[in-house]
Amino acid sequence: MNREHVLPTPEDTHALGRSLAGVLQAGDLVVLVGPLGAGKTALTQGIGAGLGVREPVTSPTFVIARVHNGGRVPLVHVDVGHPAQSVTVVEWGQGLVERLADEHLEVRLDRREDDVRTAVLVPHGPGWERRLTATQ
Repeated sequence: MNREHVLPTPEDTHALGRSLAGVLQAGDLVVLVGPLGAGKTALTQGIGAGLGVREPVTSPTFVIARVHNGGRVPLVHVDVGHPAQSVTVVEWGQGLVERLADEHLEVRLDRREDDVRTAVLVPHGPGWERRLTATQ
């Protein structure tokens, strides 16, 4: 699988997500990095479509976690499902979630001034290196 992608339309971003879904396995962690509007949710929607997710995939911006105040310190409760039995895609997680899995795929998304998105796939770990190389 190519590691650098130019994504002129949202459909291209979805198509990259669907392609990534073909190499994803239970327990995988995908960390999406990029500014607002770079295509993180669109990529995740493509991943969902490629995995056969039936319900709408929407931005997790407002449902990332619950904060419980009133104790000695606030309790932040984050539900990431069952990481070993699912694919976990995290937006805005760089530097925070990489330890959830021994290996992970980082997808660096950006939005150029001409409104075209780009994506660079960065494997972290030999398993991801092999999978991306095998799909080229």
